[in-house]
Amino acid sequence: MVTPVAPQSANLAEWLNWLETLSPREIVLGLDRVQAVLSRLGLQRPKRVVTVAGTNGKGSTAAMLAALYGAAGCKVAIYTSPHVSRFNERMCVADQMLSDSAIVNAFLKVESVRQDVPLTYFEFGTLAALVAFAEARAEVYVLEVGLGGRLDAVNAIDPDGAVICNVSLDHCDWLGADVESIAREKAGVMRAGIPVVYGASPAPQAIVDIAQSTGANLLLADRDFHVGGNEPGRPGWTFAFRDLAPITLQVPALAGKFQVRNAAGALALYQSLEGTDTLTPPAIDAAFSAVRLAGRMQRLDTTHRWLLDVGHNPAAAKALAEELARSHAGNITAILGVLADKDLTGLVQPLLPHVDSWIAVTPRAPRALPAMELASRVASLAEKPCWIAESIEAALTLAVDLSAQTDLIVVTGSFYTVGPALDTLAPVARSTLGYTRDADTKGAS
Repeated sequence: MVTPVAPQSANLAEWLNWLETLSPREIVLGLDRVQAVLSRLGLQRPKRVVTVAGTNGKGSTAAMLAALYGAAGCKVAIYTSPHVSRFNERMCVADQMLSDSAIVNAFLKVESVRQDVPLTYFEFGTLAALVAFAEARAEVYVLEVGLGGRLDAVNAIDPDGAVICNVSLDHCDWLGADVESIAREKAGVMRAGIPVVYGASPAPQAIVDIAQSTGANLLLADRDFHVGGNEPGRPGWTFAFRDLAPITLQVPALAGKFQVRNAAGALALYQSLEGTDTLTPPAIDAAFSAVRLAGRMQRLDTTHRWLLDVGHNPAAAKALAEELARSHAGNITAILGVLADKDLTGLVQPLLPHVDSWIAVTPRAPRALPAMELASRVASLAEKPCWIAESIEAALTLAVDLSAQTDLIVVTGSFYTVGPALDTLAPVARSTLGYTRDADTKGAS
């Protein structure tokens, strides 16, 4: 196969189109290729590298870790994936998305040393992020694993500490058909002597076993750190690290009761690396209250009420169902678009008690499940008709027609569904919990 020549222009869109031609397969796990190019780049290691892995909550946990280091006065770079609306979202320094020019310059640097090493879209982007972060002289890198952990491109960089948020079933074709198999893949981010936080309880046995075999310092929820409070009628939550007295904190700004667990995992890793006295409770509160993430239980108000969530596996669907049960009593219309390899039954069943009307749509992705097939399967599970929309924009219009202004419209199932919906809704929304997206005027370079 002949690979097209890389663009020499400063146009980010041209580069992204070219990246999609690099590999015939979207996912190719393995570290040899990334490590080979990384060694040629000769990048200086920053003060801190922390890695975030897990099935759900990686983006939220990474954002909260970055906020903690920012509150401590560090210049923080954060790499996450996939993006919701713009590629630039994947690479942020000091709370700002990198500019198009900074990303293109990083692409040029990677391509200049890559030679004959084949890279996937994600591998090329990961290396470019490291180049851009070094150019920006960031002191702390917070890196979110793309898929699994052991063979993910992010794992080519040895971390000083890691968080594994949780493990549940997702990407089973790549990572294994059961939780223990998936846990073994995610535990690949462990290194000897580094703190590794596991944020859910109980931990899979594979997490415990691999921590012992690698010599990692495993910190377990409900053993090494504890969360309390976060109950109706009891404002705030408590966090206790090891045998220290609990501190009382405000609930994080990110919506969803589960975000307290993500915050606790981030805080446990931060305190294990930097000490328990470097940030006061008010400073921690300020850090967590400033975190914004598009597409994570994100609420918008237009003429109607919206909730957008990128969840795409059964565990994420259960969390969304809990949020719907807790926060809304009216009718709910759900716009659903998923990729073909997802557990559709596991995605839909938790939502059935809460959703009154369903609209199926085809996400804008090569692996998308066609709306016609999706609608048929949803209708069978829900035992009620499911509408079919020709596009995400048409689905939004149909949902408005089906809903009263006091009802709730949910958009979920995939980043590739939520992203286009957010692009349409955000410009006309009266309020949003998303972050700033004007990278061209405020982007770091």
